[in-house]
Amino acid sequence: SELDKFCKKTGRNFDDFLIHDGKNMHVKMNNNVKFDIGLHGLCTYDKLALIKDFIKDSKIIYGETPKLEELEKEYDMIVDCTGFARAYLPKLEEDFFLPTYEYKVEYPDKVPFDDFYIEPFPGMSGYFWYFPLGEKWAHIGAGDYRKNHIKATDDFLKKYGGKVLQTKGRPIRLATPGKCKPFYKGKVVGVGESIGTVYALLGEGIIPSMQCVDIFIDNMNDFAAYEKAVDEHYKIYDKVFKFVRAKIHKNFNFLKSLPDFISIFRYMKKNEARFGMDVKIADLMKVAKA
Repeated sequence: SELDKFCKKTGRNFDDFLIHDGKNMHVKMNNNVKFDIGLHGLCTYDKLALIKDFIKDSKIIYGETPKLEELEKEYDMIVDCTGFARAYLPKLEEDFFLPTYEYKVEYPDKVPFDDFYIEPFPGMSGYFWYFPLGEKWAHIGAGDYRKNHIKATDDFLKKYGGKVLQTKGRPIRLATPGKCKPFYKGKVVGVGESIGTVYALLGEGIIPSMQCVDIFIDNMNDFAAYEKAVDEHYKIYDKVFKFVRAKIHKNFNFLKSLPDFISIFRYMKKNEARFGMDVKIADLMKVAKA
């Protein structure tokens, strides 16, 4: 529903790019607890085709990063959407990220799972994912703070087979906007993952980054107002990040974290349609105990 709205704003029909509309997410915890989460809009789509459609009328320079001094001479504003690289903004004092690795896989007969499948790692240090891409293809991959992501992905590949068509590895920033200051310097202003718009509990960045674009467009002539609006919109992300980081660093205390846990649950429950899944406190508890 969210990507549908964003596409309508730009005169595109999201259904033209839709690949798989999920019905259930199969979850397998590290203690072998298994459960399903009902889905209402969590999907896979042809992101590359959509990007190509967006940029077909733009001047694209491939294979080199233009120097900031050159851009400053030519442009009034430089929008840094370089994600983790933050290529034109000052380096962060304290970053926090997960390494990720994924394959696009083709299966000869049929796919091993008919819908989304995830395996959270112990201590919420990351998770393995399987995302369906139509009748014969899937994205499999993982992100893990403790760097077991490549082993988990390769183990799944050995177990279920399939031909690897593409591989991709990249870090994903979990540090929130509150930890990604400055958002702007001189003519440069950051939008999206370059200023920390990934939802740490899910490692999800596409929709939060698109929301950041909306906030930027509303405030693009006033960077200070933009920073204030971003801080307000993403303030719950600080609680989510604190919760996830405490689990990863093994200094998590459920009673101490209870107020944050309830805030996170309420936020996700209120935004069920935007997350595209049934949000149940019992499921969140299972993940929190991982």
